[in-house]
Amino acid sequence: MFDLKGKVAIITGARRGMGKSHALLFAKSGAKVVVADISLEDCQLVVDEIKKAGGEAIAVKCDVSKKAEVDEMIAATLKKWGKLDILVNNAGICQFKPFLELTEEEWDKTLDINLKGYFLCAQAAAKEMIRQKSGIIINIASVAMGQQGVGFPTLAHYSASKGGIAAMSETLALELAPYNIRVNAIAPGAIDTSMVDPLRADSKTMEGTIARIPLRRMGKAEEVSNVVLFLASDESSYMTGSTVVVDGGWLSM
Repeated sequence: MFDLKGKVAIITGARRGMGKSHALLFAKSGAKVVVADISLEDCQLVVDEIKKAGGEAIAVKCDVSKKAEVDEMIAATLKKWGKLDILVNNAGICQFKPFLELTEEEWDKTLDINLKGYFLCAQAAAKEMIRQKSGIIINIASVAMGQQGVGFPTLAHYSASKGGIAAMSETLALELAPYNIRVNAIAPGAIDTSMVDPLRADSKTMEGTIARIPLRRMGKAEEVSNVVLFLASDESSYMTGSTVVVDGGWLSM
């Protein structure tokens, strides 16, 4: 089960955190992995780790908000392995800031990376997948995606981007289904990565966050990666247009 042998996967935002975890697990499961992020040096460190464990991977520098760099990432993938089976749109930023203090530049940067970047990568990948008549796109959203009756103060821009990801994923699933391309999203809750460092900086905020989670702990990056692997595998062959929540019960409260 969950065998990705022979598959080629691009994972954006893969130099650290959840993206790195996805890349390591995919490689362990037999996939050839493109480790993509804004720092080529950091990506190469992940590639070195994969190769040391016996896997196959290449490092590609890519700012997902720039179409030219996204196109170069796709081209590098095809030059190396001649195909693209899986795209994991994982790159993203999260800045905690009250709505009334948000600047236009901060709003634009978050939406450019978190939402426009997903669109650019998905569109470029889908064009190649259509030629192959198969493919899988997995978009990382968040429990802050809205429509759940739960708000997230200081994250208006982040929430807007993640809500857009969930909505876009449903539409892409419909448009790409005729080409045998499946599109699903994952909505993680509080996951123990560097993205939640601002929460750790304030003990009361951290305690409040943990108290909000029924399982009384943050999730591990690997626990999200397991779901990403499932959606990338044949075991999820009848799933498309879904958003899978991985949050320790957060949205159940």
